[in-house]
Amino acid sequence: MSEKIPILLVEDEPHIAQGLIYNLQAEDYSVSHVESGEDALAHLAAHPCALLILDLMLPGVDGLEVCRRVREQSLQLPILMLTARGAEQDRIAGLSEGADDYLSKPFNLKEFLLRVSALLRRSSWQQPLALNSNYQFGSNDIDLKNHQADTASGKLQLTELEMKMLNRFFENEGRVISRGELLKSVWDLEPDTETRTLDNFIVRLRKYFESDPGKPRHFLTIRGRGYRFVKQPEQE
Repeated sequence: MSEKIPILLVEDEPHIAQGLIYNLQAEDYSVSHVESGEDALAHLAAHPCALLILDLMLPGVDGLEVCRRVREQSLQLPILMLTARGAEQDRIAGLSEGADDYLSKPFNLKEFLLRVSALLRRSSWQQPLALNSNYQFGSNDIDLKNHQADTASGKLQLTELEMKMLNRFFENEGRVISRGELLKSVWDLEPDTETRTLDNFIVRLRKYFESDPGKPRHFLTIRGRGYRFVKQPEQE
């Protein structure tokens, strides 16, 4: 009998937590549940888990702070953030702090379980990218092995998912990559999945690596087709 995959759920609304726990256990996951950010951090310090499901609005230490602290310790642990419906700025903030995906409440349980499965399926969480060189573009120098970047704004420590997305762009430099292809190859989601996660990650990469994020020169949107990475813009 295989060992159950351990998941930590951080949710302070009992009726939501009970429903999620029931459905996760029905999928044969091992679920631990805490109701506060403080308890989440304590649990993670003492018990390994394969996925963190994190509500944004928590008493005391909120979800953003938990996410920030977790990312200081672990770049590999996947984080699914739960946010209030329509709170676009909260979603952007959560992704900026290192969350890998989000769902807005109320959400469909089937969609929730698909997102959980997709995050857990990605082998990159257990197997870091086998890259041993640096990649340079603009004023940026990316250490592919150590997941670090030197940028005009300073040094960055990049998450596993950020590195996976960058590597996808670097390998396809100059080629338009469709939204569907990125969702499938980076998040392991079906190409027609409705989500703003990808768009928010593009915003994050532009903030990191573009001299003027509002007028990107490297990470370009090709309307109606997808995105294209340009290592050396024509005007340079």
